[in-house]
Amino acid sequence: MAMSAATPHSLLLKNPTNPLKPTSTQLAAFPTTTLSRLATTRKPISITCSAATTTTPLPTTPSTSASSDRVFNFAAGPATLPENVLLKAQSELYIWRDSGMSVMEMSHRGKDFLSIIQKAESDLRTLLNIPSDYAVLFLQGGATTQFAAIPLNLCQPDDTVDFIVTGSWGDKAYKEATKYSKPNVIWSGKSDKYTNIPSFDSLEQSPRAKYLHICANETIHGVEFKDYPTPKDPNTILVADMSSNFCSKPVDVSKFGLIYAGAQKNVGPSGVTIVIIRKDLIGNAQPITPVMLDYKIHAENNSLYNTPPCYGIYMCGLVFEDLLAQGGLVEVEKKNKKKAQILYDTIDASNGFYRCPVEKSVRSLMNVPFTLVKPELEADFIKEAAKEKMLQLKGHRSVGGMRASIYNAMPYAGVEKLVAFMKDFQARHD
Repeated sequence: MAMSAATPHSLLLKNPTNPLKPTSTQLAAFPTTTLSRLATTRKPISITCSAATTTTPLPTTPSTSASSDRVFNFAAGPATLPENVLLKAQSELYIWRDSGMSVMEMSHRGKDFLSIIQKAESDLRTLLNIPSDYAVLFLQGGATTQFAAIPLNLCQPDDTVDFIVTGSWGDKAYKEATKYSKPNVIWSGKSDKYTNIPSFDSLEQSPRAKYLHICANETIHGVEFKDYPTPKDPNTILVADMSSNFCSKPVDVSKFGLIYAGAQKNVGPSGVTIVIIRKDLIGNAQPITPVMLDYKIHAENNSLYNTPPCYGIYMCGLVFEDLLAQGGLVEVEKKNKKKAQILYDTIDASNGFYRCPVEKSVRSLMNVPFTLVKPELEADFIKEAAKEKMLQLKGHRSVGGMRASIYNAMPYAGVEKLVAFMKDFQARHD
């Protein structure tokens, strides 16, 4: 059978600069009503160089110019992605290299995707200097699924596990663990509205606890561990939810038995969950553990037991390349500190007009919550900021106020613009 002239591939050949624009031959095949809709052409997108791009271009990225339609997205997640990563993904969306297909279409067991996931893991190992006796798993279900998977894999129903609860996510992890273990909250910041982190030496840890769980950075409350506790019992392992500060700074992975993180804040789109686990901890799952929550199954199958979130993993790989191109996590942390400092300095210098409730020594570099002295101005603040193309500044519904999430991909220019807006807003309403 002869191939129709109206195939998608022929569109590319006839219209290399605009593969989605139909030819006159193809238009003849459409009903008149369809033609009337096609006759309405889209306005060309104006592309200009943006001073907001601070990330180093990927080695194979085409021009990293930015559309003037792009906003500064301060969302907590899904969050902003590096502009050059998005442009690279755009250039490879239709056909990935010489595969003849999109990453979204290829077999997860084929050689092309295997090269993608293997390189993503290799680059992540380089970024975090992950020891060889740790497995890296690319999973699904978000960090919330790991709240159940961790106790199911690391302990038996009667085993004690310790929790330091510094915010909502730590509390959720604790509550889920009650179904599969005997969790013990050795410290909670709830009475102080989750604004600080305790001194570890003063904590009474449970003897023979299987693990000590922390949330390294509480996205909602903006509280971040600046150093990490060492369990008193050498057989107790440290487990950390690093969803909202993953790959934002160097981490000594060897201090942890398990690190887990949702990708959608710092390293990719939603849909990918990364687990880094010491290999000797794998293979002890409780009998009731669902097969999809068993780390042994995923480790033995190199994260390919079932169809993984292929495109999300590909995007994570592009982000890992970008972070390496910037000089690694030491350099990334310097940029993050610089961004956070100008924002916190603006809050602290506002004579109380703005206020961050978090204790200064544990303020997050990623999520900056703040309130206005006059709560009735908050709606105007968010509305006026949106007009200036700064979006998603409303605080979490459980906390209120404002929250600026300034992850790796938020350019310095975005924080500069927010700071200038905050000063102007204060001058007009103080």
